[in-house]
Amino acid sequence: MCGIVGYVGRRQAAPILLEGLKKLEYRGYDSAGIAVIEKHSFEVMKRAGSVEGLSAAKNFLGRTGIGHTRWATHGTPTEENAHPHIYGRIALVHNGIIENMKPLKEECLKRGESFTSETDTEIVAHLLDGYYEGDLLAALQKTAARLVGSFALAALSLEEPGKIALARRASPLVVGRGEDGTYLASDIPAIAAEGMEIYALGENEFALLDGKSAHFYAEDGREIEKKPLEYSLEEDVPEKKGFRHFMRKEMSEIPLSIANTQQIIQSYPKIFELREVLCHAEYIHIVACGTAYHSGLCAKIAIEARARIPVEVAVASEYRYRDPVIQRNTVVIAVSQSGETADTLAAAELAKRSGATLLAVTNVRYSSLARLADFVLFTAAGREIAVAATKSFNAQLVLLYALAEELASAKGRGACGAELLSLPLLAKDALAASEEVRAWTPHFLGAKSVFFLGRGADHCAALEGSLKLKEISYLPSEGYPAGELKHGTLALIEKGTPVVAILTSSRLAEKTMNAVHETYARGAKVFLVTSLPEYRKRGEILSSVLIPDIGETYSPVLSVIPLQALAYYVAVARGNDPDKPRNLAKSVTVE
Repeated sequence: MCGIVGYVGRRQAAPILLEGLKKLEYRGYDSAGIAVIEKHSFEVMKRAGSVEGLSAAKNFLGRTGIGHTRWATHGTPTEENAHPHIYGRIALVHNGIIENMKPLKEECLKRGESFTSETDTEIVAHLLDGYYEGDLLAALQKTAARLVGSFALAALSLEEPGKIALARRASPLVVGRGEDGTYLASDIPAIAAEGMEIYALGENEFALLDGKSAHFYAEDGREIEKKPLEYSLEEDVPEKKGFRHFMRKEMSEIPLSIANTQQIIQSYPKIFELREVLCHAEYIHIVACGTAYHSGLCAKIAIEARARIPVEVAVASEYRYRDPVIQRNTVVIAVSQSGETADTLAAAELAKRSGATLLAVTNVRYSSLARLADFVLFTAAGREIAVAATKSFNAQLVLLYALAEELASAKGRGACGAELLSLPLLAKDALAASEEVRAWTPHFLGAKSVFFLGRGADHCAALEGSLKLKEISYLPSEGYPAGELKHGTLALIEKGTPVVAILTSSRLAEKTMNAVHETYARGAKVFLVTSLPEYRKRGEILSSVLIPDIGETYSPVLSVIPLQALAYYVAVARGNDPDKPRNLAKSVTVE
């Protein structure tokens, strides 16, 4: 979502802010801006559109400043609604949502204050200016106490030109300390550098930065000590390395992501404690959003098949509001690539308060979810820049499948996951085969809608394939259980409608083919992703891709690869940027 950067120190702030904002572009945004203190006034530039539109601001001379990329929530993507917001002596940037915006704004209006934007953030600037009495941190602490919702806040005051005050609640914020000054950002890549010490603000914590140091404070005002995070500089400075788009590069890294994740699982330092918990587990709840939710659906099939433990998979935003029944010996698995997904974090906190053991599956070691969980299993996908998840999904599946095998072993059901060790090589074969889908592209360009069909684990892959296509190609698309097609959806099939069938289960193959027959008879163009070569020559199939056979239960880790490729090639053919789909963000840190 929104990205925040800041700097105070010996160097000119504006070039640092602009460089940091460019490194946060992958998060998704629709406007940008910076504010720098220069000669007791704010130099401000804001633009709707890309960070490139701020290039003239590099000439701002001040040494203290903040910057922002905005993903619109309250108010349309306009220059007026872009951050930073200025009121009186205060400049402010904000990531999150203020839920009590209306009463706070009414309070300000009654005092005769006026507003220039539609945003919730401008209200925070008004409050901060009202509380300011020469101490920026104290004013921010009083302001934060009035706010309901989520926020990462960075504020400047003209009366304290060498300081930046920070506050965090449910939105990520990190601080960097280097030889030439102090930095802040929403995410490490914006400030990562050789020799930089980086610290993460915890929930309801504050910080005060000057050019030489950073001081951290608990919610009650006590100053606290923090340990610097461990991070990989190489990982946090990604490059395309000859690929046209990050998404295509990241797909090429799927085999390596799988292999690296398997190594992490094998060397997990708390494996004996985790096995003890799994041995007593009676119920499993999986909470996640989007692509991670689909990985949870795949895990449900594997865990129930292998360990015979009942598994509930819930969209995190629904789980947190429906008073879920969390019984004794329930293990809740929270899955989030970034570890900062707001709804998943809230669901995980609810589960932990209710007495469940919380197991996190995330790709980011320094994330909020990792700090919250009792056990953390890290995927080793490396940094993923494209908004549409590819390699991180495959890595999540490998980790969750390994967990299914651990559960089966803990329950005395033996281990039969040896085929999982061959996945890196099989993924390479699936990647090579997936290039065949490029020839399918013309059949999708003018489609009014697209349907993905499958049964069992193939249905899970269908859901993920559909999500990939619609989020980067903008084509209406749905994934369905093949048997459900006749219960209403078949009415949408007409001549030329693309239908993608996923077929990896010999047990369910003919049942899936019944749905294929029904769509073909109504004029659909049917494409097939399968591990069963005998089905490629069926007369209904216009074109097909053959992937390696790893068995029905674990098949999505391979069958989804051609579907990712299909989405990529259709998006590019339609003139879209697959790395930065419209209206979407990489890390959804607001509800």
